[in-house]
Amino acid sequence: MNFKHIEVEKQDGVAIVYLNRPPVNAQNAELRAELIGAFDAFNDDDDVRCIVLTGRGDVFSAGADISERPAIKKRGPGAYWNHNRLVREASLSIADCSKPVIAAVNGPAIGAGFGLMAACDIWICSDNAYVSMPEINVGLAGGTALLQRVFGKSRARRMFYTGMKVSADELYRVGLIEASLPREELMPYALDLAREIAGKAPLALQYAKQAAQVTLSMPQREGYRYEQNITVALSNTEDAQEAQRAFLEKRRPQYKGR
Repeated sequence: MNFKHIEVEKQDGVAIVYLNRPPVNAQNAELRAELIGAFDAFNDDDDVRCIVLTGRGDVFSAGADISERPAIKKRGPGAYWNHNRLVREASLSIADCSKPVIAAVNGPAIGAGFGLMAACDIWICSDNAYVSMPEINVGLAGGTALLQRVFGKSRARRMFYTGMKVSADELYRVGLIEASLPREELMPYALDLAREIAGKAPLALQYAKQAAQVTLSMPQREGYRYEQNITVALSNTEDAQEAQRAFLEKRRPQYKGR
């Protein structure tokens, strides 16, 4: 696939997706459509078992491209509804991707940029990064559903009402991200983790991602039963049997994806 605003690289079972819309990776309709296309394609790509999402430059993503809004209004009835659907689907294409996704946040993740980060499974930040939902500062209101899912009530609403920034170091202090690292250490750390994940049984990874997404909104009892059903299904796969043999024989498993 040819892209204008993102770049995709593949290595060792890992796909790296770079947001590349200088200067701050602001999200317009084209960039969002490209993300949807890329992540939808990963679902059917057996050579990709884990994905890293990061940004080019010094900003992960400054969020929505505000300059696009006047053009949206000029498109007439239904335009904003279509715009909002595209915003949702860009994040959902990441959250619903059948492969685990790591956010390697290389700088500020603002507004919809924080939305892309939050859609990923695992969050790692460079120590110059921060997150914020500053819609209130441009006369809008958005992001409270996300904020209240990630933070506690008081911090989420303070961020929502004021647009305050939360630094990577603070996110790490409260246990919300895996690491706050010097910029030059971010991608090596993320890629080491991605390769570790990519080395697991492909079917087990896909079922694990599915279980993580589905059980997030389930009561604990029903969620546990759902996971048990997945375990039963996986126990009949060739990969599960190979993994158990390899464990007993103290060797690396050779997975076939079936």
